[in-house]
Amino acid sequence: MKKNQQNSKLSSIQKLAQSINDRLKSKLSRRVVLCVFTSIIVIEAILLIPSLKRREKELLSQIKQMSSGKVAWILITYPNASHTELVNHLSELMQHHPTILGGAVYDTNKQKVGTFGESPELSLSEVNNSKKLFFSTSSNVYRYDDLIWYGKDMQTDYSIIIRHDCSNLKPELLAYISRIIGLVIIISLFLTITVWLCLEPIIINPILLLRSDLNQAGEAIYNDREPPAFSSISLQREDELGEVINAFELMFMKISEAISERKKAEAALQESLEKVKTYSQALNYELEQGHQMQKNFLPAQISQQNGWEIASFFQPARQVAGDFYDVFELSNHTVGLVIADVCDKGVGAALFMSLFRSLIRVFSGQNYFEEMNEDLGSEKDKLYLDRGLATEDCYHALKAVCLTNNYIAKNHGEVGMFATLFFGVLDINNGKITYINGGHEPLFIISATGEIKEELNSTGPAVGMLPDMKFKIEQTHLEVGEILLGYTDGVPEARNGKGEFFTNEKLRLLVEKKAASAEGLLKEISTSVLNHTGSATQFDDITLLAVQRQV
Repeated sequence: MKKNQQNSKLSSIQKLAQSINDRLKSKLSRRVVLCVFTSIIVIEAILLIPSLKRREKELLSQIKQMSSGKVAWILITYPNASHTELVNHLSELMQHHPTILGGAVYDTNKQKVGTFGESPELSLSEVNNSKKLFFSTSSNVYRYDDLIWYGKDMQTDYSIIIRHDCSNLKPELLAYISRIIGLVIIISLFLTITVWLCLEPIIINPILLLRSDLNQAGEAIYNDREPPAFSSISLQREDELGEVINAFELMFMKISEAISERKKAEAALQESLEKVKTYSQALNYELEQGHQMQKNFLPAQISQQNGWEIASFFQPARQVAGDFYDVFELSNHTVGLVIADVCDKGVGAALFMSLFRSLIRVFSGQNYFEEMNEDLGSEKDKLYLDRGLATEDCYHALKAVCLTNNYIAKNHGEVGMFATLFFGVLDINNGKITYINGGHEPLFIISATGEIKEELNSTGPAVGMLPDMKFKIEQTHLEVGEILLGYTDGVPEARNGKGEFFTNEKLRLLVEKKAASAEGLLKEISTSVLNHTGSATQFDDITLLAVQRQV
């Protein structure tokens, strides 16, 4: 009988040990229990600090009350004693009351008139009628100075500060702290164990079952098997955890259906991918052909004029671009300078870029406008012209802007394509530049000292927007060493990975650095822009054109 009882007790102990071991293996259980235990300890610690302060004040108050009673008895017994006699009577207290170590006596003028025993470090002026406490330590012996008798309040001639020995205060406080800590630990352990025991049936076991079901579901999906019977479904929970279990079951059903649909779509998708790949290769081939063709529209090598340096920089944002520049010879020692930006991006902009470039070249080389088709209109009325500024050759060359504008607007107006365009005619003999700026970014004339001498602002609208638009001819002059700089909006609007623009301000700072040559200036600007953009996607073409007069 006794043996059976012993076996039963042993079995119970083993089950309890196994249960505790299982709970210890549960990370969630350990975390919750640790949080509960820590929270209780922290709360009790917060409450302990003010409780300790109150206990300390109570003990000090008891010491003060004892001293106050003794001092009051002396003052009542000897009301007319001199300060010397009063000090002697007070010194006798130290013999009968070891907690009193000394003191100081002050008259009504707050002047110290006598001391006995250890002199307090707290003076009457420091107390200032607020009865402040003062502690000092020496050889681990605690001292406590306090105003015991204030003459003004008690209507006597003397105020008395007593120094006390409060060495017994520390053991009392330590004992108090020990009692509080012991109580806190008992409460914390009780609440922690209670929470720990409740976690297993309420949270831990359902979560472990759900984890097992998730593993089985993952294996079933990975191996493409039929869904197994999930153990967590049998719990029939009506709380949030039950909702999670139901959501898991529903999710697995939807995943299974999605996998089935996916298999049906994979074959069709693979076929589509092959078609897309073939189409993409063909498209890339066509774009590359367009890129090579577009490169042929730009000057392969700029013909340098005697006494002049002409440099360019061009980097498209895509395989085909909407920006372009051109340098070509005209009659009577003049050179045409063009820099333009066709609106929009991609193939459409590239096609119109080639059209704009061709029209400008063709129309600027003609000198028989009076005989042209009336559909182009009377362009002479569309130009503001000061014959003192422009020669006849320059005037006829710049008419190409009006003719191009009308051709694009009348024949391709429904497409809505236009271009900002600068067309200048440079006389290489005297440095005069006669130009039209059709809505383009202002060009800079940079002096030999690196200052922006002049800005060639817009003299008309963008080219190709509406027919019969008027464009004004302006004229400027390049001195020896000066540089004409043109650029498209892709320069100031170049963005880095953070979306920050390069800005016109940075461009001006680079321009105002003294450049030795047109090529050197473009290298400085292009390097700075490319360093700014880094590996970020380029959104717009970057085009630069510079002309320097050397002699």
